[in-house]
Amino acid sequence: MKEKVIFNVLAKDLENAKEIAEIGGDRVLIGVMMKGFESEEAAIAHVQAYQENGVHVSVGLGAGDPSMWKMVANVSSITKPKHINQVFPAAGYTLGRMEQVDSKNTIVNALIEPSGEVGKVIISTGPSSYEKREKVSCDMAASMLSEIGVHSVKFYPIDAVNRLDEVAAMVRAAVDAGINVFEPTGGIDMENVQVIVETCLENGAELVIPHLYTSLVDKDSGKTEVEKVKRLLNMEWN
Repeated sequence: MKEKVIFNVLAKDLENAKEIAEIGGDRVLIGVMMKGFESEEAAIAHVQAYQENGVHVSVGLGAGDPSMWKMVANVSSITKPKHINQVFPAAGYTLGRMEQVDSKNTIVNALIEPSGEVGKVIISTGPSSYEKREKVSCDMAASMLSEIGVHSVKFYPIDAVNRLDEVAAMVRAAVDAGINVFEPTGGIDMENVQVIVETCLENGAELVIPHLYTSLVDKDSGKTEVEKVKRLLNMEWN
């Protein structure tokens, strides 16, 4: 991907996804959350329908639900999406699964949680480990991901501009470890996305993938608003 900012958004249905994909092309990923499906087969069929219509899919957990980690890996190994969201402890497993099916162009991220302390993060984001809230340094977290070849850090929830110092510290650590893709998410909207993305770019990220979900959704129709996506695509970055 040659762009330096790609947007991860939702779609109400296939038609909404096609509308977004038509204007966004390679600069937009449509999130498909595993938490909303009754079975892996249903999720696979849904993702494949999107892909057959030219939609770039990001397979996700659903509200960061760690219990969905295996379903994310299983569905992704069949559908080979453009992008995968995964909890930190399962990121290496998922990357291995994708390599087994020769999916070389899939970005696999790992979910890291800000701790409230600049320079410290929480990596216990799995189904059992999430109850353990020990902090580790940003450098340690980034080094562990770099060792196993994970492509991207997903930083959630950043609570919009309240955690910019923490975002900056984690970006620097990731870049120093050779991870140049950063994904801020949680509380991002049309008003604060610019300062958040610029914080990531200013601290060395080469590709930023901000996740904007409910803030783009029309409350009456439930559809992601195409006009808002257009505004995002027209933003300029320092």
